[in-house]
Amino acid sequence: MDQQLLFLINHTWTHPALDRVMAVASSFDFWWPFLLVLGVVAAIFGGFRWRAFLLAVGLAVGITDALVVDTLKSVVGRARPNDALEGVRSLDLANVSPRFLAVAQPLRQKYSVARISSPGGNSFPSGHAANNFAVAAVSVVFFRRWGWLVLLPAVLVSYSRVYVGSHWPLDVVASALIGSGIGVLTATVLEAIWRRWGQKWVPTLHERHPSLLNA
Repeated sequence: MDQQLLFLINHTWTHPALDRVMAVASSFDFWWPFLLVLGVVAAIFGGFRWRAFLLAVGLAVGITDALVVDTLKSVVGRARPNDALEGVRSLDLANVSPRFLAVAQPLRQKYSVARISSPGGNSFPSGHAANNFAVAAVSVVFFRRWGWLVLLPAVLVSYSRVYVGSHWPLDVVASALIGSGIGVLTATVLEAIWRRWGQKWVPTLHERHPSLLNA
């Protein structure tokens, strides 16, 4: 079923206009300058709650990416679809720098060839899916109904990883659950630590902000 759904998303449910959208959504190199600027602006002008949110996001992504994802990739060693199967379509932006200039360039597209044996790889878990859902989960905990909007780009990025042939569908679903769990746990633990020890560490600041999650 995983393979059937892969080929539906990667081959059948496609369109030339979607190709570029998915290639852009799947490229972290395209997005990181914009995310960096947003983070700096939020840290400078966003106030205490936004700074606490950025701290929670940084910790959640750090734990997800550096500890959980990297460890599971080395332990599981599942090959990516475009390494394990014949005929998987891979899509990527043109190899130009800075990366956002690739939007106006033709996409790089190729189809995988048959291999004698499936190599080991790092398809599970998907770092893109896990990290984006970790951010989305922290956003929901901090900002409630507005935070749910962050789920939309998380879903788009995760879906794009299957669309461009980099991950199996079940990899993405499991990774989304892993990231969401770590995001909720990180924000919850930070809130508990602040409520428990914030008064002792920084009493004046804690008096003005007894909670990280409430304005």
